[in-house]
Amino acid sequence: MEIHVYFMPGMSANSLIFEKIKLPDGFISHFLEWIPPEKGEKITNYAKRLSKLIDHENPILIGVSFGGLIVQELSKIIKTRKVIIISSIKTNKEASVSMKFAKKTKSYKYLPVSWLDDFGNLIAFVFGPRIKRKVDLYKKYLSVRDKNYLEWSISTIVNWKQEEPIKNVIHIHGTRDLIFPVINLKNYIPVEKGDHAIILKRADWLNKFFEKNLI
Repeated sequence: MEIHVYFMPGMSANSLIFEKIKLPDGFISHFLEWIPPEKGEKITNYAKRLSKLIDHENPILIGVSFGGLIVQELSKIIKTRKVIIISSIKTNKEASVSMKFAKKTKSYKYLPVSWLDDFGNLIAFVFGPRIKRKVDLYKKYLSVRDKNYLEWSISTIVNWKQEEPIKNVIHIHGTRDLIFPVINLKNYIPVEKGDHAIILKRADWLNKFFEKNLI
């Protein structure tokens, strides 16, 4: 029996971030990409539109970072076999202190998105500051840079309303993640010394985990 697995990349990223992921025999990979958000669109409606791109019943959903929020929202719409989030959060309580501050003060509205036009800044914002020195290496992964998309993404992450974890979500997280620090997290599977880019840097670890835990 074939089991279908749908992958959702993180903010600004394309599906190339999954290029090092190898699933066990019997699992078929499908890669979702970001679709343009409508102005002021709620994450629930965005997930509803995105769900139309899922062609198989009862799939496994795997999402990275912001993509982790998206697959959790998708799981409220379609029946899923399993939901796995990587370098992400399960509730708004797990957001970083800076994100909670941005929500409270609404300072995220004044972030000059043009600042993210610089690839070094965008890479640091998406993958964490430790990546900034490797701009050329990571450049190919970040192709979604539309101003409206970036503004929508930041607002959606900061204002996510999920207060309680969705049941049975599997959460994998690097212990040195600076975007979503583990000090704020509960009930996750640690990747020791992993940062926010474990989908790229620790693919071997993830592949071994998938081999044992996808069924």
